[in-house]
Amino acid sequence: MAINSIDAAQLSRMFLAGARYLENQKDHINELNVFPVPDGDTGTNMTATIMSAAQAVSEIKDPDMKSLSKAISSGSLRGARGNSGVILSQLFRGFTKVLKNVESLDSASLAEGFKKATQTAYRAVMQPKEGTILTVAKAASDAAETAAAESDDLLVIGAGIVEAAQAALDSTPELLPVLKEAGVVDSGGAGLVEVLKGAYDLLSGKDIDITIASASADGSADTEQEEKKYEYSLAFSLKAYQSFAAGVDQELLAYLCGLGTEVKLSSDKKTMHISLLTNVPGKALNHALKLGSAYDIRIDNPSLDGSEPAAASDTHAEAEQTTSEQKEIGFVAVSCGDGLDGIFKELGCDVVIKGGQTMNPSTDDILKACEQVNARNVFILPNNKNIVLAASQAADLLDDKKAYVIPAKTVPQGITALVNFIPDQSVLDNQKRMTEELSNVRSGEITYSVRDTSIDGRAIKAGDYMGITDEGIKAVSPSIGEAFMEMLSVMVTPDSALLTVYTGADAKEEVTREISARISKEYPSLEVDFQTGGQNVYYYIVSVE
Repeated sequence: MAINSIDAAQLSRMFLAGARYLENQKDHINELNVFPVPDGDTGTNMTATIMSAAQAVSEIKDPDMKSLSKAISSGSLRGARGNSGVILSQLFRGFTKVLKNVESLDSASLAEGFKKATQTAYRAVMQPKEGTILTVAKAASDAAETAAAESDDLLVIGAGIVEAAQAALDSTPELLPVLKEAGVVDSGGAGLVEVLKGAYDLLSGKDIDITIASASADGSADTEQEEKKYEYSLAFSLKAYQSFAAGVDQELLAYLCGLGTEVKLSSDKKTMHISLLTNVPGKALNHALKLGSAYDIRIDNPSLDGSEPAAASDTHAEAEQTTSEQKEIGFVAVSCGDGLDGIFKELGCDVVIKGGQTMNPSTDDILKACEQVNARNVFILPNNKNIVLAASQAADLLDDKKAYVIPAKTVPQGITALVNFIPDQSVLDNQKRMTEELSNVRSGEITYSVRDTSIDGRAIKAGDYMGITDEGIKAVSPSIGEAFMEMLSVMVTPDSALLTVYTGADAKEEVTREISARISKEYPSLEVDFQTGGQNVYYYIVSVE
């Protein structure tokens, strides 16, 4: 039987099925990563991204296309992790630009949605590369357009989309030689194919478990548990400077719902009464102060017996003081070890996010970190090439202040950027200089291989130690010391003056002593500094300047 239209309820189930298919193949997709490092995480990142949206979708009791679009777009954008997750979120964002304007999905709107999804994803990447998830997305989009011109049956069109996406995925090794050498298809593209397969299989009538676990701490839907997350009860009234513009109460309501729960708001043209549970009462209040003067402010902490509510006048003064004391520039950095965390904080970083190679923070993690910084401008240091896109997405979503991504792709680059910050210079001057300084530091990392493979003509066996620089894998050896010294030989130049080595949590003291002795012997003119980094998976992180 032909299917000519899909309503919001059916589409939400298709989306959840796609999410479950991706989740089920997460480990396999991780194994498709070209570099055989122990933190291959494309499947993990894409799953975390789509599950953030799936959680939001599953909570809509009676979806229409607008509410479904918002849940998919906002949930995936904020939950996006890693470059693959960000690109997936941009595909959803583009698709929902079409979805939110229709009552139901037909052949024409489906094709237009795929087209807009592909365009949005390509624009999100500074240098789009074929042989990746983008190639698979474009093939799906082209197939949707071709099939929609010939048929109104969404089952026929869906089959063509899945077939074209799979064929494009199978062709990725021919477009990217590195994939062909490693004997794998593109991992991001493989994740997208799973999403499309899941959606199509549900549409075709296949019985699929689309249950999505709750995001609460114990994995269960517990309202009381959810409410306990919010520490403060905030209530206040707002008097408009002139009168409230039409719809401003709905905009404020939507904003406050993002900060807490039990949001209540009533208003007339001149006065608004607001209450909610939140962890950031100051942020809620400061945002509302843009609309009018606050009074009768009350902040309680219900979890503390006998706690005294803050006086209204004191709280209002505190909110104004917080705003007035904002500094010009603040910093957020992603770091991957306790020792490195301390270094970033000593260099003036306001908020350090735990993350990096083994755990890419989400867009929302970065966004919330930026919101904690009491500054008009925030510089974000992702310190990992797989976090730059998520940082850029967070900067675009940030409200109330401006954010600038300093595109540090390694920890040493991030440290160099901070060292070159000059407080009495402008935001743009600092941004320009700090970005330019990234190219003056060479970075390297020592880790181990999780499987046999071949990259750039190098045969790599599982368990081998690898030296990975900014240009790729430059050393492979069964000995960690030999891998370190081989990597160092391609990093040090006659102009090199300073070598910094950050030791990982698993680095052995005797190996470190051996490496230190060899450096002193082979590079006597270098100033060498060993510091405790504390990072996992990577035994040593190296910086040469």
